[in-house]
Amino acid sequence: MQISYHGHSVVKIKTGGTTILIDPFINGNSLTDLSVEEEKPNVILLTHAHNDHVGDTVELAKSNEAQVVAPVELANYLASLGVNAVGMNLGGSHEFDFGTVKLTKAFHSSSYSTSDGEVIYGGMPAGILFKAEGKTIYHAGDTGLFGDMAIIGERNNIDVAFLPIGDFFTMGPEDAAYAAELLKPKTVVPIHYDTFPPIKQDPEQFKAMVKNAEVNIMQVGGIIDL
Repeated sequence: MQISYHGHSVVKIKTGGTTILIDPFINGNSLTDLSVEEEKPNVILLTHAHNDHVGDTVELAKSNEAQVVAPVELANYLASLGVNAVGMNLGGSHEFDFGTVKLTKAFHSSSYSTSDGEVIYGGMPAGILFKAEGKTIYHAGDTGLFGDMAIIGERNNIDVAFLPIGDFFTMGPEDAAYAAELLKPKTVVPIHYDTFPPIKQDPEQFKAMVKNAEVNIMQVGGIIDL
């Protein structure tokens, strides 16, 4: 399995011939190295409905006949736009042919703003547990710190956890470091920082606060081989 990071909360996973994009915010993301025209995902996983996470999902899904897995209300909205979307809900899991997806809770909000100003309710925000090839990836989405991260950590042998550190909208570095204590991943990767002025952070400060896991401050385009 190969995992790469592409700015903000964009993560790409390649496993068994399948390319998966998580929260593909590409256009408008000044930090990413991706282009919508060049990406060929088979699957798109979404944590919640905010525009900086749904991003270019509709165009990518339609042009590549990709399957989208998202919280059910968001999936229903995307399906109304002609996207092949599967709706799941918190606590639910499913074994797809590319791996197992389980949605965890996340403490945040979730709505999508259309180009004409309409605000679409996106259901509950989520984190994602993804399992394939005997490995477990946790993408926390946008969330504040919550105690049930300890349960997620106890019940899942997490190889890599992607945690937001930007503060303002999500956990900041201190809370994210405590989240790493609760989750007990082998490796933790900071995400959701530096994209916009309110979420500017120094990831080295976060790294210094994490005591029980390796911290990989991934550069855009950086790769982890599991």
